Amino acid sequence: MDKVVASTAEAVADIGAGSSLAVGGFGLCGVPIKLIDALLAQGADRLTTISNNCGVDDAALGVLLYAGRIAKTISSFVGGNKELARLYLSGQLDVELTPQGTLAERLRAGGCGIPAFFTPTGVGTMVADGGIPVRYDVEGNVVLTSEPKETRDFDGQDFVLETALTADFALVRAAVGDRHGNLVFHESARNFNPLCAMAGTVTIAEVERLVEPGEILPESIHLPGVFVQRVVEVGVEGKDIEKRTTRPRPASTPQEA
Repeated sequence: MDKVVASTAEAVADIGAGSSLAVGGFGLCGVPIKLIDALLAQGADRLTTISNNCGVDDAALGVLLYAGRIAKTISSFVGGNKELARLYLSGQLDVELTPQGTLAERLRAGGCGIPAFFTPTGVGTMVADGGIPVRYDVEGNVVLTSEPKETRDFDGQDFVLETALTADFALVRAAVGDRHGNLVFHESARNFNPLCAMAGTVTIAEVERLVEPGEILPESIHLPGVFVQRVVEVGVEGKDIEKRTTRPRPASTPQEA
């Protein structure tokens, strides 16, 4: 039951070339930065990443992009990364764009064993009709596009069929975790982390604080340990976001009697 490993390097050691990764976080909030850095040092390439976004130019999944380690990304927002745009438009990276809520539900469905589901999101657009560029060639020509998806009428409204997402590994970050893998996320850092953890065949959690089993109240657990295979304590150093910032309060003036 003790799922703790000694280091991030040990935690990611068996992630091989060509693996698929579900990676938690939203922007730079709740991103498993220590595990990503360890994976960069480990050297695995030809990765497929499933994440809300693919990092920024110099942080999070962006470091793997710059190193040429990612072959495909399944994401909702990719506009904050210039290197991603360059790789995509030059034929070096496949991009599967998915609406944000649909991406979340595809991960949840994968974690629950649901193969597919119908949603109204994307009906009447290229999301359902197909034709979104997935791959370009070196000259900037589209060579692969998304396929049309099944649509069906339910009570007079059209819905599009979306398939579930699972991954070989999931990388997530939590504020608190215990040795059994039970996790607690800090406020908005919860974002995609539980969903990615559910969708991973092997889920690796970096936690800021490790506690003993029983120290987390059952009703306070955001993700049960059944979804987590490895836990590594990383502390709070290195977070460039999730920091409280305040401005000085104006000097108070005594109230008039």
